[in-house]
Amino acid sequence: MSKRLYIETVGCQMNVLDSEMVVADLKQHGYELVATPKEADTLLFNTCSVREHAEEKIYSALGKLRQTKERNPDKTIGVMGCMAQKDQKLIFQRAPFVDLIVGPGQLQQIPTLLENIAAGKGRQLAVSLGRKAGSQDTIRRSHETFDPLRDPSMRPTPFQAYLRIQIGCDKFCTYCVVPMTRGPEQGRNPAQIVAEAQILADQGCVEITLLGQTVNSYRHTDEEGTVTRLSDLLRQLSEIEGIRRLKFVTSYPKDMTEELLETIRDLPKCSTYLHVPAQSGSDEQLKRMKRGYTVADYMEMMERIERILPEASISSDFIVGFCGETEEDFQKTIDLVRRCRFKNSFIFKYSVRPGTKASERLEDDVPEDVKNRRNNELLDVQNEISAEDNLKFIGQTVEILVEGPSKRGQKQPEESPLVQMMGRTICDRIVVYDGNRRQAGEFLPIEVTDVSSTTLVGRVKTVHSGPELFQLQTLDR
Repeated sequence: MSKRLYIETVGCQMNVLDSEMVVADLKQHGYELVATPKEADTLLFNTCSVREHAEEKIYSALGKLRQTKERNPDKTIGVMGCMAQKDQKLIFQRAPFVDLIVGPGQLQQIPTLLENIAAGKGRQLAVSLGRKAGSQDTIRRSHETFDPLRDPSMRPTPFQAYLRIQIGCDKFCTYCVVPMTRGPEQGRNPAQIVAEAQILADQGCVEITLLGQTVNSYRHTDEEGTVTRLSDLLRQLSEIEGIRRLKFVTSYPKDMTEELLETIRDLPKCSTYLHVPAQSGSDEQLKRMKRGYTVADYMEMMERIERILPEASISSDFIVGFCGETEEDFQKTIDLVRRCRFKNSFIFKYSVRPGTKASERLEDDVPEDVKNRRNNELLDVQNEISAEDNLKFIGQTVEILVEGPSKRGQKQPEESPLVQMMGRTICDRIVVYDGNRRQAGEFLPIEVTDVSSTTLVGRVKTVHSGPELFQLQTLDR
């Protein structure tokens, strides 16, 4: 029996990692990964529910497969991930030709479920328990993942990898479905995390990004009562030979402690890039969002970062047009962006997510044209700040991990002696330069000659001594 698998992933880094796990598992069961849906016998869609657009993209992709399924009834079509957990049987109703629905906590069951489908046992559904559907321990177990399975071929590059340290979320922001789709917050066993990181290092990874919904809230208590926090984990991971950079996303403002910042400061392998979503600059909006902090709290965190880790760069997330947002609220958000001068910000227009407290209790009362205007206005402010702050890099030298050809470089002929290459600094700034494809995976010093709001442009600079390389890193902010 042929087993050709196609998988399409939308959403966050968690989903990218989940897809890697699923492919690794299915390869052990005889599946071969193919590049297009047309080649595949089994098609899986790994989905996101954070924004409406991501869901509609998947439903649109499924709709295009209706006739394909009618012509090839033996093809298996599956939906996995957060949308599968949230919508469950609704997916069967909207796309009755779908064979398989699997939540994020049941991904390890996919091989068995596919065998059931092949054996004629009908459509298969496997999802985690709801937040109130049993004891806390039972609910937690229903959301557990199977992280040790890895497949290097699924990664964007062979020398960078994601590593999940935390599952779920207990913050319950009113706009967010993640606590329902990913379940209760729980930190993975640190021994398992370190062992997995060692596997990644042995596979040639030099940069690992630790993942969690609120990753700096990471906490694990063993049977003897010993507590491990993110700072402890970073110290353990820094000892692994071969790993040269450690990053983590996404952070929660109130858990950005002095101890964690001091740990980042003291460990040379730790990236000084911090992604800490603010979501709004209005206390009224933060309260409606149930974010658990005020603007003053956020600014106190920013001052703490500046004092302990002055070379850090910070990025943020913002939601515009959330329920009840006034022009005054929005101007406060602009004020916050101007005060904090983020490296960059990810800006989203609010869309109602069924199952959230906002969908049940708050009116989506900001018109779409107002959301669009606010989105563009805030983006313009952020781009202006990014462009201004990048100017200081002109003439400086920064160290980058070369990831591969840039978007422009990917369009250049393979035989070209010089192609535009792209890499990132230890503070996650994107740098492009003219080089060659063989440099992918190397750490190179780049002299910056030009900038835009999103990118530094430069050329390779010859470095003669180790101390100078250390100095290069301190220039990056």
